[in-house]
Amino acid sequence: MFKLVKPASLAALLFLGITNACAQNTTSYPGVGRAATVNEVNAWNIDVRPDFKGLPKGSGTVEQGTVIWENKCASCHGAFGESNEVFTPIVGGTTKKDQETGHVEALVTNSQPQRTTMMKVATISTLYDYIYRAMPWNEPRSLTPDDTYAVMAYILNLAEIVPEDFTLSNDNIAEIQNRMPNRNGMTLDHGMRTVDGKPDVNAVACMKDCVKEVVITSSLPDFARDAHGNIATQNRNFGPTRGADTTQPPLAKLPGAGYQMKVVAMTAAPASAETTGGAAAKELFTKNNCAVCHAANSKMVGPSIADVAAKYKGNPDAVALMVKKVKNGGAGNWGSIPMPPHPQVSEADTTTMVTWMLATP
Repeated sequence: MFKLVKPASLAALLFLGITNACAQNTTSYPGVGRAATVNEVNAWNIDVRPDFKGLPKGSGTVEQGTVIWENKCASCHGAFGESNEVFTPIVGGTTKKDQETGHVEALVTNSQPQRTTMMKVATISTLYDYIYRAMPWNEPRSLTPDDTYAVMAYILNLAEIVPEDFTLSNDNIAEIQNRMPNRNGMTLDHGMRTVDGKPDVNAVACMKDCVKEVVITSSLPDFARDAHGNIATQNRNFGPTRGADTTQPPLAKLPGAGYQMKVVAMTAAPASAETTGGAAAKELFTKNNCAVCHAANSKMVGPSIADVAAKYKGNPDAVALMVKKVKNGGAGNWGSIPMPPHPQVSEADTTTMVTWMLATP
């Protein structure tokens, strides 16, 4: 357990690296926890900056990356980075000329039907940071620094940035940054919006002299609008923002005065509160982010609740089987997309959610 500290002390620890700050500011909480060790702080402090501060030592070859990719990455991202029915492609849409200029021409000409990761990412440090921090999806933080370098080497080879016999390491990664196709595509010369030419980076609200007409400068092309189902049912089910209802034609123009946006909230399948603890189960389902992948009656990233209930209907071992699946994760029963393990969810809570799901009509 980490020592509880005042916010100011914690900020000093995190941003200034003063590892003894914790010990110096814990007199207000005698007997509570202990000071975090250097190794514990280092295990948490894994971010890598664009100037490569925080980048660990290590190396990996394209060949090593190929093996790791096939075993841990291809199920979601395709054998050659072409992806599958859910995730967007990793590579494609970049040229040798883009590597020379640092600007991806396809982003301007829209000649590529779908924007890939290598078209958009500007800094190679971002690629390392994300892969090491969050991948594979069903087993994050399982890659070592060497594994991460190897996976990156494989991706860079797919993108024709490095040759097949290349070894990527902390010593040469800065050189590869100079070949990133979109390295000059990111600018810090503006804020989210401008007022009289001045960046609005301080988030000062402007509620007067508002423009009467807004020009939409980007939109989903027709072929991509419904590529992944109805976006309106795939957003989080709290807060004011919802995705567009992609089962309907796009709006011809922005709504005028008196228009009320139709909000399509994602709701779980009905169930009897008396027999399945429906209210408690729904709350747990949302709290543990299950609704991000599973809708009531339509397939999203994972199968719908109704489909799961139908598949296991009449199986006396269904609850035990599903509890184990939720806890340990897995892939193959519902397609190539793996479900990550959820060891943090207690067996009692898992059983409540599973029982409720299986009771869906």
